Amino acid sequence: MSMDFSKYSPREFYRKLFSLMVPIAFQSFMVAAVNASDALMLARLDQVSLSAVSLATQVAFIANMFLLSFNSGLSIFAAQYWGKNDIGSIERIFAYVLRSSALVSALFSFASLFFPELLMKAYTSDEELIREGCVYLRAVSPTFLMAGVSQIFLCVLKNSEHALSATVITSVSVVLNIVLNAVFIYGMLFFPRMGIKGAALATVVSRTVELVWSVAMNARRGSVRLRLSYFLRVDAVLRRDFWHYSYPVLVNQIVWGVGFSMYSVIMGHLGSDAVAANSISNIVKNLVTCLSSGISAGGGIMIGNELGRGNLERAKIYGSKICHIAIGVGAAMGIVIVLLIPFVLSIVSMSAEAAHYLKWMLVMCSYNMIGKSSNVATNCGIFPAGGDAKFSMICDSVTMWAVCVPAGLLAAFVFHAPVLLVFFIINLDEMVKLPAIFIYYKKYRWLRNITR
Repeated sequence: MSMDFSKYSPREFYRKLFSLMVPIAFQSFMVAAVNASDALMLARLDQVSLSAVSLATQVAFIANMFLLSFNSGLSIFAAQYWGKNDIGSIERIFAYVLRSSALVSALFSFASLFFPELLMKAYTSDEELIREGCVYLRAVSPTFLMAGVSQIFLCVLKNSEHALSATVITSVSVVLNIVLNAVFIYGMLFFPRMGIKGAALATVVSRTVELVWSVAMNARRGSVRLRLSYFLRVDAVLRRDFWHYSYPVLVNQIVWGVGFSMYSVIMGHLGSDAVAANSISNIVKNLVTCLSSGISAGGGIMIGNELGRGNLERAKIYGSKICHIAIGVGAAMGIVIVLLIPFVLSIVSMSAEAAHYLKWMLVMCSYNMIGKSSNVATNCGIFPAGGDAKFSMICDSVTMWAVCVPAGLLAAFVFHAPVLLVFFIINLDEMVKLPAIFIYYKKYRWLRNITR
């Protein structure tokens, strides 16, 4: 299949990409900033608070994997049907996905409220960390259901040329969360010093604002609307289509999410110093990788629009451009992490051993960024845009569960390897799967129009 560059305008490509990428990347950055503010503010209280909340938020991480899978599945169809200008089909898919997401999120809220000890014991055997983590989980439990609803509304906004509106909503709720973190955690203004409970309360308030605002935006005239009739009565054909193309995304997110959570289980049993250092390194990595998330989501929407219109050649060119941009962004992100190391070490309060771990963990994160950026662009953006997520599911499952998780468990609990060596092993997945992803990309099986 040869590329027809007469149908491709570089100016149009970059204009579209930046109009989507910048708001989505900024939105991802703001979400990561909340986690960073929680960690940094709690770290100034004590290392136990930091470690406990870090482990407790792994439950939110697992819940978010389900939520991301629903978002990804909705994006696959919304992007292609938007390109086809079929609003009715988008509204039917939207209603069904919202119902499914709310149900799953409610289960996480229930478990966090009534069984927090059981959840915490999966990540650590330290009684103090379990006790403090349970305080956080009970307080933050309503936010799982709130996020399960609001994020689906925001996903529809992003896929219907309202990415900026979604970013504004998320950004305001994040800024509110950060401000309230400081007020509630440290006891500013007229509020008492609440510590961990304060971090949870700030999250509840900000999620409430996000939920109300996103629902209100959907009610505007001219928006892709939530129709009660579609919510109560599901279109059987679209439901089958949704799960046919989305179940690999769901399985992949769960497999990857549980596997990544297993990394926290491994580090959680290596001591509080290892947990604290791993927590901060993940936060720094998440802040820096927001740009690659924007490229992935924005590029996926662009490719989906073109595939929905039947422009397979242009979608192929877009995919190639996005891959090249992702490689350059990955290299830049690695440099940024290295430059941030002295600053990060200067603002966190932790033991000398934890600081030593953190320094070298960040170094290891830096050289993984090219692989991370490239893999996110293809596995999370390009392949799903054409309804082809099975390869991503298989690739991530094999890499994580046949290589990194078993190797990490053996290194930590059988060979009792040093903490930094264990961290190195469990972070090999991005580079291990890179060659397979490149080979599969070149087969162009992801170039498909899946609309009816």
